[in-house]
Amino acid sequence: MTEVTIWLAFGAGVISFLSPCIFPLVPAYLAQLTGTTISENQIHAERRMIVSRSLGFILGFTIIFLILGASSTFIGQFFARYNTLIEQLGGIIIVIFGLQMAGIISIRALLSEKKMKHNPKKSTSFASSVVFGLVFAAGWSPCIGLVLGAILTLASQAETMTSGMVMLFVYSIGLGIPFLLVALLYSRSLNKMKKINKIIPRIQKISGIL
Repeated sequence: MTEVTIWLAFGAGVISFLSPCIFPLVPAYLAQLTGTTISENQIHAERRMIVSRSLGFILGFTIIFLILGASSTFIGQFFARYNTLIEQLGGIIIVIFGLQMAGIISIRALLSEKKMKHNPKKSTSFASSVVFGLVFAAGWSPCIGLVLGAILTLASQAETMTSGMVMLFVYSIGLGIPFLLVALLYSRSLNKMKKINKIIPRIQKISGIL
C-alpha cells in the first residue's frame, strides 16, 4: 500500500458517492433509513437519528466492501504465477471502465443492473439500517460498479489480504464521509442539493478520464 493508492481508493469512494445513482437519491435513502417521509424540502427526523442511522448504513456497506476486498486479494494471490498477465488485464479493464464513465464508449453489458425483487422495508432501528447498508452494497449498480470494479482490480494485485481490505476500507470512508456530511447539512433544506446535481455528469466524465 502506498500513499498514492490510499488517496486513489479514497477518491474513488467520493466519486462513487457523486454518481447519478447515489447523490440524487440521498434524500430517499435518508427517508428510508429514518423511517420518515420527505415534505417541505426536508427530512422529518431528528438530527441524532439521521446520524445514527447513516452510521449504521455506512457500517453495512463497509462490511460488504471489506469482504470483497479480501476476496479479490485472495483470488489475485491464488493466481500469483500469472501476476504480470493479471496486471496487464487489470490495466485494460480499468481503461475500459474509465472510457465508459467518460462517455467515450458505451458497452451495454456494463450498464446492466440487478435489483432486489422487493424493496427493503423502511429502517426502524440501528440494526435495520446496517442491513439496509448490506443490501445496498450487495446490489449491483452500473454507475458505482465501474469505479468499484477498478478498485477491486487494484486490490487483486495487493501483496497481502490485509492490504486489499485496507484499500476497500478507505474506499468505504470516501463513500461514507460525504454521505454523512450531506445527511447533516442538507437534510433540512434539500433544495441546496439541486445545484450539485447539475454538475454530476461533468464530474463523472472527469472521473472517467482520471
